[in-house]
Amino acid sequence: MFYLPYNTNLKDFSRQLRNHSTPGEILLWKKLRAGSLMYYQFNRQKPLENYIVDFYCKPLNLVIEIDGSYHNQPEQRIKDEERQKILETTGLNFLRFSEMQVRKDMELVLKTITNYILDYEAKYPGIKDRPSRYRK
Repeated sequence: MFYLPYNTNLKDFSRQLRNHSTPGEILLWKKLRAGSLMYYQFNRQKPLENYIVDFYCKPLNLVIEIDGSYHNQPEQRIKDEERQKILETTGLNFLRFSEMQVRKDMELVLKTITNYILDYEAKYPGIKDRPSRYRK
């Protein structure tokens, strides 16, 4: 994967999103923060290219999106798909969960993320030894 530029123009908006997170985002963040999930560092509301993603783990090339009811609107769904396709061309992989899934079945959400990590580690065994995996 090549370098994804940090869009400084989105910094303030990203901060606003972090300060106004949905309940599902807050719940998942509690499980992902500070290397809590298999020692991988995640960022939340991370600007990538011209977009802000809910959660991002650079060593895993992983973006996790939490979709609230707003994302069920046809217009928004099309925008989400276009954004995802653009970011996937940079080598990123996506996991998407609904807000309700995160709030009602955290165990399944964490199992899905863990399975992604295990598959990724099997495909790229050296990832487990990378210092970037751990928070410094």
